[in-house]
Amino acid sequence: MRQVVLDTETTGLEVGLGHRIIEIGCVEMIQRRPTGRVFHHYVNPDRDIDAGAAKVHNITREKLADKPRFHEVADEFLAFVDGAQLVIHNAPFDVGFIDQELRLLGLRRGAPPQTLLSRCQVLDSLLLARELHPGQRNNLDALCKRYGIDSSHRQYHGALLDARILADVYLAMTGGQSTLALDEAARGASVVAAVVTGAGRPGGPLPVIAANEAELAAHARLIAIVDKASGGRTLWPK
Repeated sequence: MRQVVLDTETTGLEVGLGHRIIEIGCVEMIQRRPTGRVFHHYVNPDRDIDAGAAKVHNITREKLADKPRFHEVADEFLAFVDGAQLVIHNAPFDVGFIDQELRLLGLRRGAPPQTLLSRCQVLDSLLLARELHPGQRNNLDALCKRYGIDSSHRQYHGALLDARILADVYLAMTGGQSTLALDEAARGASVVAAVVTGAGRPGGPLPVIAANEAELAAHARLIAIVDKASGGRTLWPK
């Protein structure tokens, strides 16, 4: 599965008041693994930025004066997200702003308006977090603390920075590195089974290889992460 973790920064909170996107950040994952491919652009909104919004992301209109308009990066953005499952925290907010930009793009080009959902699936990681942790704070900062993800370098919100952090949070919420490790183990086991089947079972007792201290310590760290993510509901540490 191809997923794109997406975040935006905007001039304010309300699309209906004419607020615009000023930054888009996307991180690509394939089969739950970040590929290293990203999409990132600052965007000139041709309007002022609310003081409250500027305090959150520290982006000013002056910093955006030489940046492209949305219509100049729209095709590159759509090509990057096309056909992917988008992972977005509080998806209605970002999708609403992107759809507004796409509507304005259609008017500019004299083309029918597009919507993000016509090109992508959307998974709202905030709704997922609320299902996993009902009655608790589920913003990005709270989730980082809950899952032990370092966000100390996050002094201000930023679209690409937040998309990278959200990718880590999403993987932790949905199985994290433990799932990847189990996948690797399964693939390795199938390869070993194929070799043994092809050659026939060797005679004599099979060797028993004990884990070394470093491997035992790594295993203990993994168990602690899984136990914390499950809210202490795992059985094997006990």
